Amino acid sequence: SVNIVAFGNERDGFSEDNQQPSLIWSYLGRSALISQIDSSLSASHVGNPVFTEYQACVFGNVRLVVHDCPVWDIFDSDWYTSCRLIGGADIIVIKYSVNDKTSFQELKDSYVPMVKKALNHCSVPVIISAIGARKNGVPCTCPLCTSDRRSCVTTSEGVQLAKELGATYLELHTLNDFYIQKYFGGVLEYFMIQSLNQKSSEKMKKRKKTQKCHRVQPPQLEQPEKMPILKGEASHYNADLHNLLCCCQCADVAFYPEDLSTAVEAHKIILCSVSHLFMLLFGVKSPSDAHEASVMQLAQSLFAMEAGDPFPSSPPGVPPCVPPVRVVVKDSVFCSCLPDVLHFIYSGAFQWERLEEDIRKKLKDPEKTEHVLEKVKCILKTPGKLNSVRDCRSHQIKRLYNTSLRLFFNTPVLADVIFKIQGATVPAHRAVLVARCEVMAAMFNGNYLEANSVLVPVYGVSKDTFLSFLEYLYTDSCCPASILQAMSLLICAEMYQVMRLQHICELYIITQLQSMPSRELASTSLSIVSLLKKAKFHNSDCLSTWLLHFIATNYLIFSQKPEFQELSVEERNFVEMHRWPSNLYLKQLADYRNYIHSQKCHCTVM
Repeated sequence: SVNIVAFGNERDGFSEDNQQPSLIWSYLGRSALISQIDSSLSASHVGNPVFTEYQACVFGNVRLVVHDCPVWDIFDSDWYTSCRLIGGADIIVIKYSVNDKTSFQELKDSYVPMVKKALNHCSVPVIISAIGARKNGVPCTCPLCTSDRRSCVTTSEGVQLAKELGATYLELHTLNDFYIQKYFGGVLEYFMIQSLNQKSSEKMKKRKKTQKCHRVQPPQLEQPEKMPILKGEASHYNADLHNLLCCCQCADVAFYPEDLSTAVEAHKIILCSVSHLFMLLFGVKSPSDAHEASVMQLAQSLFAMEAGDPFPSSPPGVPPCVPPVRVVVKDSVFCSCLPDVLHFIYSGAFQWERLEEDIRKKLKDPEKTEHVLEKVKCILKTPGKLNSVRDCRSHQIKRLYNTSLRLFFNTPVLADVIFKIQGATVPAHRAVLVARCEVMAAMFNGNYLEANSVLVPVYGVSKDTFLSFLEYLYTDSCCPASILQAMSLLICAEMYQVMRLQHICELYIITQLQSMPSRELASTSLSIVSLLKKAKFHNSDCLSTWLLHFIATNYLIFSQKPEFQELSVEERNFVEMHRWPSNLYLKQLADYRNYIHSQKCHCTVM
């Protein structure tokens, strides 16, 4: 079989033609070598496909499996799946549109280094396909010319990217028969043949090796038992923030119409994380920091801080007893749609079509609907980035707007709680903590001392581990530096009942141990039995079960270590029962050696 993994979107990011067939599907449908095409969709959650899997036959009876990933977000949301796809690939195809300079720059700066890391010096052929005809005329190939570099990706930029990856560079001006079958298909089929030849050569070597000994064969060593598979938990980051809006816990800002009849509560930290306008409104940034005067003008035309809350400054740390800041919304039409806009922001700011539909149903006036949507675009607009998309779509909004809370991680800006740990202080925001952690939600909203305190002591965990824990709450991602750090983070996650972080740490520990060579495993000072004890004590059943199987599978290594004696009677019995190689195999091997010695013949295998 041949496995192909394709990344990237060949469509123009601002194109209205969503029916254009993809490069991979066009090739599979037109190539004379392909037959019996089958496809299936894999999704991380409903409505957000991660990759499409195609299965077909090539060269008659060779199985072809293609994973087509149109978005690069899989590297951010699921790094382990990305590495597994690349690790099992025989050929990698990277696609981009020559008319989408923003996506190409993001690919070059953010995702190419990730692809290099995942390849890990493996000799997998890579094809870079630049797709589309440049819309600003014939591009200049002169390396010193910058006439067409603002809107289109030049040939020299594509060639330079291919050099960085050691890839083959192709330009497909259109997806017609010539470019699909003869140009792209010819290169792809060449690498298919190379891959099949290499696999055939390796298979022949293995076959010759097994045919060397024609005498009595040694006992067959069975494969060790399969390790328990640990499945990851889907992210509920956006759902957590959306629930925060619904329950209105820790709200520190209230929006009012001009008649002060109703109030809509929200959180400064969430609003500032998606909008520079709200940063100006709540004093995170000063007017002198504004890159565009229009942002300040929009803030003054839409909102007014109530008397007693001077615009635009606010205190850096708000005690829990201070009531929410009162903000008057001057635009009555926008104010009527403010709940829908907040639901859009708190849901991750990418469900643009749903926001359009909700506002259209509420206002029932095309002009007013367009007016509100334009205000939303201006509020979410990042200074210095283009925002000329007339007919926005969710993936475009997600690319244009920054929705990360990372900017406010471990900073005193808008902080309303300070953790004291190991003599140091760590600022944080109650709204984020309450939304992402049920234990902290109970701590800050119940009848506990922390509910009315700004300074909260933390015990039983190191500062670095607690910072990693907070980083996960803010960003929904973590990257432990070692197995021991991952175990410390797992213990912290169990203490605060953040189950998804606990599963991530378990998966990291398992991945690191699986990749450790036997020689390193025999010489390492890391105590696997100690990890097993900690996993059991902190209710990590999946990890403790896997570690027991790991010890049994590497029985010959661990049985020689002093830590092996620290196993309980029950654990020792389990390891002895599932050990590899088994006692039966060792007995058969001893009998075979005695037979060879008695026959006085030399065994080429032994």
